[in-house]
Amino acid sequence: MTLSTGTPGSIATAHTLPSYLDPNHLGPWGNYLQQVDRVTPYLGNLARWVETLKRPKRILIVDVPIEMDDGTIAHFEGYRVQHNLSRGPGKGGVRFHQDVTLSEVMALSAWMSVKNAAVNVPYGGAKGGIRVDPKKLSLGELERLTRRYTSEIGLLIGPSKDIPAPDVNTNGQIMAWMMDTYSMNTGATATGVVTGKPVDLGGSLGRVEATGRGVYTVGVEAARLTGLPIEGARLAVQGFGNVGGTAGKLFAEAGAKVVAVQDHTGTIFNGNGLDVPALLAHVKARGGVGGFAGADALANEDFWAVDCEILIPAALEGQITKDNAGQIKARMVIEGANGPTTTEADDILHDKGVLVLPDVIANAGGVTVSYFEWVQDFSSFFWSEDEINARLVRIMQEAFAGIWQVAQQHQVSLRTATFIVACQRILHAREMRGLYP
Repeated sequence: MTLSTGTPGSIATAHTLPSYLDPNHLGPWGNYLQQVDRVTPYLGNLARWVETLKRPKRILIVDVPIEMDDGTIAHFEGYRVQHNLSRGPGKGGVRFHQDVTLSEVMALSAWMSVKNAAVNVPYGGAKGGIRVDPKKLSLGELERLTRRYTSEIGLLIGPSKDIPAPDVNTNGQIMAWMMDTYSMNTGATATGVVTGKPVDLGGSLGRVEATGRGVYTVGVEAARLTGLPIEGARLAVQGFGNVGGTAGKLFAEAGAKVVAVQDHTGTIFNGNGLDVPALLAHVKARGGVGGFAGADALANEDFWAVDCEILIPAALEGQITKDNAGQIKARMVIEGANGPTTTEADDILHDKGVLVLPDVIANAGGVTVSYFEWVQDFSSFFWSEDEINARLVRIMQEAFAGIWQVAQQHQVSLRTATFIVACQRILHAREMRGLYP
């Protein structure tokens, strides 16, 4: 099966699609393929290897049966995809969500390959997921689901093979269960098999806030380079969990005003700026921003048209589309989520002069500190939170500076520039390693 995808300014490219994908509904994987098409002309001699990027190395689909609290047996669909391992072991989160699809996990694993190479940590890209609404499970059911899934993907994961981490609807407790299950199955405690663990089980200080801190760091760098003052800047944030909440807090502490926040419980607005610490406490207690007393409720569809300088989509993929991109008034979009902007929306924002800081660099703080956690687990020597934050900021600043330079050199978007830097690193490693056998 082949699919022709045309992108502005490029020759239509025929993609050979695997039989398990629907060419009419490619989902996030189709978005990723278009991004690869855009970077291909800049790869030089490495372009002969570009098909490597369009095919995940390994895909595992598993059945996850568990006994429910009422005695019935339920079956859930689970995935683990390893996109590319040329630069090191697989690295990428596990999400529990009722709408998880293979296309989504494939795309997320590919973006992890790009992200890891962009910040130059020695990992390949991987991702996992289970099609389940975890809010409908008891704590015991959630533990049984996690442990069974871990056992099913156990032949792929390992401290030097593939290291999962938290993602949507997963957290430190779930990582602790995954680590324990893998350790029981292998007969030795293996703290390095996952990252994002509780600190008491080999987790790293600073890991929970790392992704949001990375979003803030590249946002400040881009603001400095474009002459956008952070003091007094208005922010709109979609998603107010670890990523959006942390980024909002750090921007507010730097003098910016968070004027609008949206999540699955609704949209709130306060033109004078929300009380971010109070909002974070409300989210922790109530599970979302809905009903927050210090703001007015806003229709969900009006969120994108809010007057602001900085917009941070930090929820799920595919949120900024051709239907709402034209409404966005922000000067800068910082992608805290993975794949929140479609390719069509990217073009609309570019034409409007909106600077998009892409997910593959903007939210790479999480995997950077996951790398620190992995290193600390191997050495059984742990760093202070100040050391971790300082190292994170330095890596993010250096990576962003290099990407900014490439964007200026080739006069391309920051997304394409990030793909240029990352894909050259991935394919150079592929070329040096050669094909075996």
